[in-house]
Amino acid sequence: MIQEVFDRVAQELSGAVVGQNDAARLLLMAQVARGHTLLEGVPGIAKTLMVKALAAITDGSFKRVQCTPDLMPSDVTGTNVFSPATGEFRFVPGPLFTDFLLCDEINRAVPKTQAALLEAMEERQVTIDGGRHQLAERFIVVATQNPVEFEGTYPLPEAQLDRFMLKISMTYPQGDAELDVLKRHGAGFNPQDIESLGLARVMTSGDIDRMRRQAFAVSIEDDVLRYIGALAAASRAQPGVALGISTRAAANLVVLSKIAAAAHQRDFVVPDDVKQMAGPAWTHRVLLQPEAEVEGLTPSVALERTFAAVEVPR
Repeated sequence: MIQEVFDRVAQELSGAVVGQNDAARLLLMAQVARGHTLLEGVPGIAKTLMVKALAAITDGSFKRVQCTPDLMPSDVTGTNVFSPATGEFRFVPGPLFTDFLLCDEINRAVPKTQAALLEAMEERQVTIDGGRHQLAERFIVVATQNPVEFEGTYPLPEAQLDRFMLKISMTYPQGDAELDVLKRHGAGFNPQDIESLGLARVMTSGDIDRMRRQAFAVSIEDDVLRYIGALAAASRAQPGVALGISTRAAANLVVLSKIAAAAHQRDFVVPDDVKQMAGPAWTHRVLLQPEAEVEGLTPSVALERTFAAVEVPR
């Protein structure tokens, strides 16, 4: 079922976003896994449009927050407001209360506002003046970052990076895909008016639940679990790595590998599923020592060395 739904979503999404099927597929996997996602790419390649379109196609609600240094935590979480008519405070929900929350340029928000997302991302609730408020069942944070402009930004701390299940790198559409984008705009395409795109809802929350049950029914042998654990341990021992893969990240990879196996119409996980998902799930979590970065080491290379150092189970 998972592969069938992925194909339907990709086909419908192509009516709004061209040439970004791989990124959309990973984002849909994150939703099935209830995982938050970092979406990295230069401006103008349809990051926001993809998330809005995916929310529309999958029957999910969508809200967007433009992160700036003056954005306050209450602007995101909501606040209690006094009502003179009743003489009581009432809670006014912030944009967190949605299925898809797009935090645009999250590294432009000050650390205090970034930290306001931590409870929501981990506990799926927010606490305001001692009162707890549950978030939507399908709630995920999709945070964008611009990889080429760092002036006036506040890099996410490692503890918060570790709460993002996936990091998806979007690139420019290639060849005919970019030509198709230009033709659409020449014909009057308006990416700001999502309703005018005529996107059909090809997936519901019920489909998400069924996909999640199918994925969690996939078996994973102890040898593969030990393989994931050995990879995580080996990443921490790599030369030039200051902070390797956490236990949370290893557990995330277990879940994502099961979804990948289900998408390949298998009811068991193989090492290739682990390798397929390790890059998006782990690269952003590897912290390098400064001297290693100067010498040209990258998180991707550190992970390649990690996989080369660990024997693949048969």
